[in-house]
Amino acid sequence: MKIALVHDYLVQYGGAERVLECFTELFPGAPIYTLVYNKKLMHGVFENKNIKTSFIQKIPFAKNYHRIFPQLMPMGIEQFDFSGYDIVLSDSSSYAKGIITGPETLHICYMHTPMRYAWDDCQKYTHDFSFPGFIKKTIPLAMNYIRIWDRVSAERPDRLIANSNFVSKRIKKYYKKDSVVIHPPVNINNFYIDESEEDYFLIVARLLAYKRVDIAIEAFNKLGLKLKIIGRGPEMKRLKKMAGQNIEFLGRVPDHELAQYYAKCRAFVFPQEEDFGIVAIEAMASGKPLIAFRGGDIPEHVENGKTGIFFDKQNPENIIEAVEKFGSFDFDPKYIREQTRKFDREIFKDKIKEYIENSFREFKM
Repeated sequence: MKIALVHDYLVQYGGAERVLECFTELFPGAPIYTLVYNKKLMHGVFENKNIKTSFIQKIPFAKNYHRIFPQLMPMGIEQFDFSGYDIVLSDSSSYAKGIITGPETLHICYMHTPMRYAWDDCQKYTHDFSFPGFIKKTIPLAMNYIRIWDRVSAERPDRLIANSNFVSKRIKKYYKKDSVVIHPPVNINNFYIDESEEDYFLIVARLLAYKRVDIAIEAFNKLGLKLKIIGRGPEMKRLKKMAGQNIEFLGRVPDHELAQYYAKCRAFVFPQEEDFGIVAIEAMASGKPLIAFRGGDIPEHVENGKTGIFFDKQNPENIIEAVEKFGSFDFDPKYIREQTRKFDREIFKDKIKEYIENSFREFKM
């Protein structure tokens, strides 16, 4: 079987890129088609892969500011030629699903989410990424076109895989299509339980507005408890100004240090709504309970009172109440870690491989 991989854009290493990394391990000879590739921001990941980019790659500033070109993304993804491939495996949060394939090619799309800024609040999107004023005015106009294209392009994959039940429901709502659920991979074996706990709570996140790190900072300012925040992003400057002396920003840390921070914290704070919260699963793989907003996919994976504590509203008061309640529970680190084994990356690869083989067999019948 001749296989190609498609990814929205390679400009950061996050959950979607971990999925792509597993795809490259399953199909090491497959080229990667993507709209934009910023080698510097990928920190060596995929460096030895055959990466094919769109014409957008050649536009000045596109590698660093790709989000200001939404009108060009559909054209960029549709330019790729997949004739000659038996299977194209895309993983998409936005445009990768919109590739055009011939009737002889099976297109399987692993969907992280329907395009959020098309179907949710595009005004929130422009705020989250701190666009200049003139760009903010044009994006809502572009979204009319993007929304229509997104709905049409969702018809192009022959098979859809959702990364969570939460996303599967969104796919059904916005695209009227069925999907199977295969949860993303987590490097469970990179994380461990450490009995020598230290006196701090932990957040790991890209510092974007929708991650709601701001409300956690407000809560811990009032609580006076230690909070460590790992991650970078456009919200960093604003959040630092908000934070009291009990809150420490660590930026980006090496993987071995990240595992140590997880292992030694009292609990992991997760104030956002996510389609699939990989960092939350990493914390649980370290035996740590979550203090989490009851939204997105997290309620699928957390047992209230056994593997974490929920709060129901995204505000500082609810977080304070949950943190105070947290102290009255006796959590079992081994039990918490055990709940994450189903997310192991080797299990993910086995499920993906089996799904592709079965789908291709059915496609050729």
